[in-house]
Amino acid sequence: MSDTESSRTERPCALITGANKGLGREVARQLGLRGMTVLAGARDRSRGTRAVEELRQSGIDAHFIHLDVDDESSVSAAADRIARELGRLDVLVNNAGVVEDDIAPSATTSTLAERIYRTNVFGVIATTHAMLPLLRESDAGRIVNLSSRLGSLAKAADFAAPHRALLAYNSSKAALNSLTLHYAREFAGSPLKVNSATPGYVATDLNGHRGTRTVEEGARVVVTLATLDKDGPTGGFFDEDGPVAW
Repeated sequence: MSDTESSRTERPCALITGANKGLGREVARQLGLRGMTVLAGARDRSRGTRAVEELRQSGIDAHFIHLDVDDESSVSAAADRIARELGRLDVLVNNAGVVEDDIAPSATTSTLAERIYRTNVFGVIATTHAMLPLLRESDAGRIVNLSSRLGSLAKAADFAAPHRALLAYNSSKAALNSLTLHYAREFAGSPLKVNSATPGYVATDLNGHRGTRTVEEGARVVVTLATLDKDGPTGGFFDEDGPVAW
C-alpha cells in the first residue's frame, strides 16, 4: 500500500475479511466501484493476490492484506500495517466464516462446534478489537457482521416453519448477532455504527453453490450498511428488504 499512500488516505478505506472469493470479493468489488480503497483480507496469499488483480482490472484501488482471522498474530500484523500505511479504517466487513455441520444437532461434536466458533465468533472478536482504534479515527466508521437468517432465534422457535437445524453454525451466527448488539451499545452516540447483515441463500463455496441468489444480490445489503449516512441505524439485523427478527 505504501507506494501510493498519500493519495489513498483521502479515500474511504474498507477492509473485508475472506475477500479472495465469493461474497467477500463481490462486496470488495462493489465498495471499490463506489470509490473506496479496498483492503482484501485473505489467509491464502496466492488467492488473495489473484483476487486483487481481478479487482484492479475493474479500475478499483484494491490491495491484498494477509489476514487469517483464526490467528491473532496475523490479525494484529494486519492492523499494524493499516495503521502504519493508512492511519485509519472507515469500514470493516467481518465476512470470513465457515459452515461444516450439515448433520443433526445431536451428532455435532464439541470439537466441530469449537472449530466453527473459532472463525465465526472468536475470529470476529479478534479482528474487531484489533481494528477498533483505526475505525475510531474515522469520521464515519462502519462495522458490518455477516450473519444469516439461520442465526435468527425467532425463526428457529417457529416449529411450524422449515428450518435447517445446524447446531454449531446457526448458534455461532446467533452469537455473532449478540456481538453486534453489544458493540453497538458501547458505541451508541458516537460516529461508529455496527450492524448485522444477512445476504440470503447466496451461491458460494460455503454451500456448494446450491444457493438461489447471486453474489451480486447478496452483497447489496452489506454495501448498504457499510455506506450508511450519519442518520442510519446501528445495532440492527438486516436483509435487503429491511429488519430481520433476532
